[in-house]
Amino acid sequence: MGRKPVAGKSLEWLASRDDVEVVGVITDSHLPSSICKRIAEKHKIPLFSFTDALEQTNSGELKFDLGLSMLFWRKLKEGLVHSPELKTINFHPAPLPEYKGTAGYNLAILEGLDEWAMTAHYVDDEIDTGEIIEVQSFPICNATETAQSLESTSQEQLYTLFVSVVEKVLQNKCILPTSPNIGGRYISRAEMESMKEIKDGDDIPRKIRAFWFPPYDGAYVTIGSTKFTLVDECILASLASSSVSKVF
Repeated sequence: MGRKPVAGKSLEWLASRDDVEVVGVITDSHLPSSICKRIAEKHKIPLFSFTDALEQTNSGELKFDLGLSMLFWRKLKEGLVHSPELKTINFHPAPLPEYKGTAGYNLAILEGLDEWAMTAHYVDDEIDTGEIIEVQSFPICNATETAQSLESTSQEQLYTLFVSVVEKVLQNKCILPTSPNIGGRYISRAEMESMKEIKDGDDIPRKIRAFWFPPYDGAYVTIGSTKFTLVDECILASLASSSVSKVF
């Protein structure tokens, strides 16, 4: 489970069910403010490091029927992917097969899309390439959306998709129907970071919105050897206190 609130909300939903036994959680339990660690401890669910979970799954000591991944930052492999009878399902914050890897929110804005989607897919040995279970689409505003606002909206959609898909697995106790996950574009984190630089010909206001996600660096220019993140008037206005008004 990842570090976002939606991961904690999803874990809470699972742990609160009488028909589900959560045998373990892999999360950012090394951090003091881990949402999923707190929920796991509340429900007395064992916490595992990635290495320990992988070793115990590969050896057969740790067994489970269904694996679930929500915004987890490491690539799942070996027994974590192949040992559960009902497979492992990942919930990806972008439409597949088109947008694999990172930078989905950024590309949605850069490309001026008026619709975005969350995807549930089975995990295979690569990243975001497993067969697709369900794609849940929703409208977005291509004139005002920022990466931050799109992520906020997407978290709600991702939770709805999580509940819907997991309910189907629990009710049917089988591997769900799928469609092929062929084609699309994979963006690495390094590629995403390189996309932030303002270049000649860029739609600068759109690029600012596409990478606005504080406290992370946004769209930037370099002066000397220093990077400066840009902010436009709309974002600046959204940051202002309601008690402050412009005089000039």
